[in-house]
Amino acid sequence: MESGRNRHGSPEDASSVGWTEAKRMRLFSREEPFVTEFGGTIPGVEVEYETYGELSAAKDNVVLIEHALSGDAHAAGWDSAWRDRPWRERKPGWWDGAIGPGKAIDTNRFFVICQNVLGSCYGTTGPRSGNPATGKPYALSFPVVTVGDWVRLQAKVLDELGIERLHAVVGGSLGGQQAIEWGLAFPERVDRIGVLAAAPNLSAQGLAFNAVGRHCILNDADFRGGDYYDGPPPSSGLAAARMLAHITYLSEDGMDRKFGRRLRSDIEHGGFGVEFEVESYLNYQGKSFVNRFDANSYLYITRAMDYYDASRRGGGDIVEACGRIASDVLVVSFDSDWLYPPEACRNFSRALTLRGKSVTYVDLPSPFGHDAFLVETDRVGALLRPFLEKRRSSS
Repeated sequence: MESGRNRHGSPEDASSVGWTEAKRMRLFSREEPFVTEFGGTIPGVEVEYETYGELSAAKDNVVLIEHALSGDAHAAGWDSAWRDRPWRERKPGWWDGAIGPGKAIDTNRFFVICQNVLGSCYGTTGPRSGNPATGKPYALSFPVVTVGDWVRLQAKVLDELGIERLHAVVGGSLGGQQAIEWGLAFPERVDRIGVLAAAPNLSAQGLAFNAVGRHCILNDADFRGGDYYDGPPPSSGLAAARMLAHITYLSEDGMDRKFGRRLRSDIEHGGFGVEFEVESYLNYQGKSFVNRFDANSYLYITRAMDYYDASRRGGGDIVEACGRIASDVLVVSFDSDWLYPPEACRNFSRALTLRGKSVTYVDLPSPFGHDAFLVETDRVGALLRPFLEKRRSSS
């Protein structure tokens, strides 16, 4: 595999965390429900999470990993429950190249935890879960959730585990926004935040792409107002949404290098089917996504992504909001990322600097676009390792 690309160990590899098993925690009740930022209530929440490494006696070596839009709690190692989740059979956790013994987030030293977000379809309560009031899936009766809700729920899980303070919170993309929110919502609980390919808010262009993706789902004939769990899911709409989103994860240069204008050689040309290699690739991405993700969850998570704006913590002023952060901060952007472009990341770093915060900003050249934080694990790891190891700033 090329230098700088994501490397996966096998379960027997010494550099791998080996076989992993998801854990579940049940929180809240009908009498004391989880209350969302918008006032919705969920009487009981089940959270799926995974841990790697050993918790120190002082419980001071915890690194919380935040996943992105379609990610889950399975961040590293090989899922022991793959037989129940065939889509996981072919690969380990989504950030296995960065987490493990001797890796950038070294499980010989750190106790690493990754939680699946509220509203997802990977073990944590979401629209596909059963509504105790009706005995049927919540579907669109599930309350709208926010990044702030996710972070508060994560804090509750840590409370139950007896973990008062975090050595670090690290995430990319939507996970990076969760890391920012941790620094704003719980400044007294986190020493370091690592923000990769993420900024305090999504641009108007990003909002527009999410809107079109949701439009595809909502107007699929099989969507049926979200109540499709007893029949065929809105596969065409979800596939189209994923294809559109996947374009934003890549870069023009990367797509041109990988596909160019090459035509498939195994078909007769002249129609409106899948003829170009880039079409074939996007078609595959859409179909494979339908097999592993829920359309309603896609609606909820993208809307949470839309709503997030860290400047609200400062009355609309990101510089004012950054005054709340007490953590050391690492911000990494990628020069070919146009979903969270370098300028947006640079502005966040500048706001932190204006408030006298300890911040390191690095813009990495990469042809992989927004997905670089997942692909370039060697280079990202070279930044994360010293950031996690260094002594905290006294500021």
